[in-house]
Amino acid sequence: MLDLDLKKMENQTEILTIEVEESMKRERLDRYLSNLPGEHSRSFFQKLIRDGAVKVNGETVEKTGATVEAFDVVEVCIPIAQEIAIEAEDIPLDILYEDRDLLVVNKPKGMVVHPAAGHLNGTLVNAVLYHCKGELSGINGEIRPGIVHRIDRDTTGALIVCKNDHTHQLIAEQIAAHSVTRRYVGIVHGNLKEDSGTIDAPIGRSEKDRKKMAVNERNGRRAVTHYKVLARFEKFTYVQFELETGRTHQIRVHMAHIHHPLLGDAVYGPSKCPFPDLIGQTLHAQVIGFIHPTTGEYVEVQAPLPEYFDKLLQKLS
Repeated sequence: MLDLDLKKMENQTEILTIEVEESMKRERLDRYLSNLPGEHSRSFFQKLIRDGAVKVNGETVEKTGATVEAFDVVEVCIPIAQEIAIEAEDIPLDILYEDRDLLVVNKPKGMVVHPAAGHLNGTLVNAVLYHCKGELSGINGEIRPGIVHRIDRDTTGALIVCKNDHTHQLIAEQIAAHSVTRRYVGIVHGNLKEDSGTIDAPIGRSEKDRKKMAVNERNGRRAVTHYKVLARFEKFTYVQFELETGRTHQIRVHMAHIHHPLLGDAVYGPSKCPFPDLIGQTLHAQVIGFIHPTTGEYVEVQAPLPEYFDKLLQKLS
C-alpha cells in the first residue's frame, strides 16, 4: 500500500516522503513520482530532480532516469505555489519576427525573461503581455506565459514567444528533439588551440555550490556544444557556438570547463573583468531557426549584435 507523508515547512515548501512499494521496483524515478496522487506532471518532477530537490534513501538524485527499488524512501521538496499578479507593462521591444502564432524578440542585456522573486516587473513577460494584449500560451503558467525557452539575464539575442498553446507545444517538441537551430556568438578568455571542435560533457547542479551548474559526470545530463573560431585576438577569441542540447548555462559552463570562460562572466570566469564597464557575460543568441507550426516552413531569424558587443570587438581588433 502506498504510504505518503506530507509535511508543510515554514519556508514555503512541502516535504513529501514516500516508501516505494514492491510493485514499483525498478521504475524510473520521474515516472514513479508522476504517478502519485496529485496534480503535478512528470515534467514538474523532472525539474525538481534536476534542481536537487529529490532524495532517495537520504542521497540527492539529479538524474530523472534513475530507478527506484522496493522499500526505497523517497523525499521530495515541493515548492508551495504562490499567487503572483503579473502586470502588462509598456516596455519597448525589439521584435525581429511576428505573425499570429509567435514572435521572435531580440532580448536586451540585463532583462530577466520572466518574473521571479525580486524581479516581478520589467521582465520580458511583462513587456510581451502588453504587446500581445494577453494573447499568449498558458502552458508554462501565469508567470511564464508564452515562454518556451529562456536565455540568461545578461545574454542578449533571439528568443521565441508563443501566442497559443498549439504553437507552444510544437516548438517545445522541436526543442526537445534538438531540431531547433540555436547559434550563439561570444568572446572567451585565451586563445583556443583548435579552429573548431565539440564539447560533449554532462551538465548538472554543482556539487560544490548548489547555486551554480557544472560538468557533472555522476548526476549531469548530456550536453553538447559545437564551436568555431571566428577571430583571434591577443588575449581573447571570438567564437561561434551551436547548441545540440539546451542545458542551463550550457555554453558558459562548457567554456569554463575547457579553461576558456566567457569574457565578463563573473560566475564561471574570473571575478575581476579586464573591461570595468562590461556587465555580465559577452554572449549573444544570434540565430534561431525552427519549423513553423502552422506553415510547416523553416523560419530562421537573426538578431544583430548589440552595440556594446560590436564596440568591444572593434576595441580588441
